[in-house]
Amino acid sequence: MSSQISLIVAMLVLAAGTFAFRLAGPALRSRINFPPQAEKLMETSAIVLLASLVATTALMEGHGPAGIARPAGVVVAGVLAWRKMPFLVVVLTAAAFTAVLRLLGVP
Repeated sequence: MSSQISLIVAMLVLAAGTFAFRLAGPALRSRINFPPQAEKLMETSAIVLLASLVATTALMEGHGPAGIARPAGVVVAGVLAWRKMPFLVVVLTAAAFTAVLRLLGVP
């Protein structure tokens, strides 16, 4: 019984912390001014973080490489997104392309 209460309390604390972080951004935006160089650095760091997340997810599976099918699907998605296709088309086409490659025996 005690472990269930601890779990519920931990979930509530994490939820409150997440809400506080999300509320702090808009609340503090008008009070804090960053130099233009710092703003540019933060924008660039967000892009780099997102790109590294995509690369890690696309290229790795567990502790090893993901094979060829998954990165090929990501490349297809990237090309379609670059061509400004609708998001649903991008996701479904990339998933279908990856599935077809795997059906053909491509790892």
